Amino acid sequence: MRTPGKTVKSRQVTLEDIARELGISAMTVSRAINDRPNVDKKTKERILQVAREHGYIRNEIARSLMLKKSQTIGVVVPEITHSFFPEVIRGIEEVTYSSGYHLILAHSAENGDRERSAIRTLVAKRVDGLLISTAQAPETKSAYLQATRMGTPIVFFDRIVDNIGASCVSIDDEECTAKITQHLIDHGYKRIAHLSGPANVSIGRARMKGFKKALRRNSIEFRRQLVVESGFHEDGGYKAMKKLLQLPANQRPDAVVSVNDPAAFGAMAAINEDHLKIPDDIAIVGMSNDIRSTLVSPPLTTINQSPFMIGKIAAEILISEIEGRSMPGRAVIVQAELVIRSSCGCK
Repeated sequence: MRTPGKTVKSRQVTLEDIARELGISAMTVSRAINDRPNVDKKTKERILQVAREHGYIRNEIARSLMLKKSQTIGVVVPEITHSFFPEVIRGIEEVTYSSGYHLILAHSAENGDRERSAIRTLVAKRVDGLLISTAQAPETKSAYLQATRMGTPIVFFDRIVDNIGASCVSIDDEECTAKITQHLIDHGYKRIAHLSGPANVSIGRARMKGFKKALRRNSIEFRRQLVVESGFHEDGGYKAMKKLLQLPANQRPDAVVSVNDPAAFGAMAAINEDHLKIPDDIAIVGMSNDIRSTLVSPPLTTINQSPFMIGKIAAEILISEIEGRSMPGRAVIVQAELVIRSSCGCK
């Protein structure tokens, strides 16, 4: 605000400035701006009008200290390159926006140290809760346990951590992998390979179990040489598939179950590079229904994990826990579906 005849340095307008201009107490201004009771309607309208005219910005830090809530939620994801996590975040944001919460996004880049640092920083910033999909690194529960001990609820999504009392939202990775492997078996494939995820990540373990389960149900021998760890990215899928293609022709797989779509895309590039045809020489399926799965040639058979719904449900559970309407420890399984395209040999 400007004092007549003087030039003042530009600064943020305060509650006291508005109170002086209107000749009322700063407490009354604070009550009006924070929509608290015991403020006359006309007085409140005048206060809000003056605040708008002078570009008043509410001090959210002071407000969060007073309310003991920051109205913010931290989201930690392992990667943002592929379409799965942006879709999850879109589902989260739909819920948080309508509920009056803001998001702070942290990217662990599949690094355990970065993930722990992000969690510590978000807790220090007094976020009301955390939504976490774990990094591709040896699991350490200390950062999660410390956050919950400090009263910050956590909900894990997609990649989860068991036995710490936190709620989790995911698909049934084991059954989904068994289902898509069974689909290949039903079409006559016998030498089926698996491009696996790391065993220290929940979805890597569960999808390996599902793959083995489908073989066992059909009395098909599990061949260790047909399982190669690819990780979750294209370059890992490419290298893993190259390793499989070095096997003698009569030992090579006739079909491949990839831990996710990006690894499958890398594997498809390796198959094409060796002048083999998909699915005539080797069929391939993925998991996650990446946005590119309809664009590769041939289009990729996969599992639609419903990432938007995973994010939406995870955010709803977390806000319910923050606001004391539910207790932690829920395990929610989101429905997923087999999406059949031509990479598996189906018309």
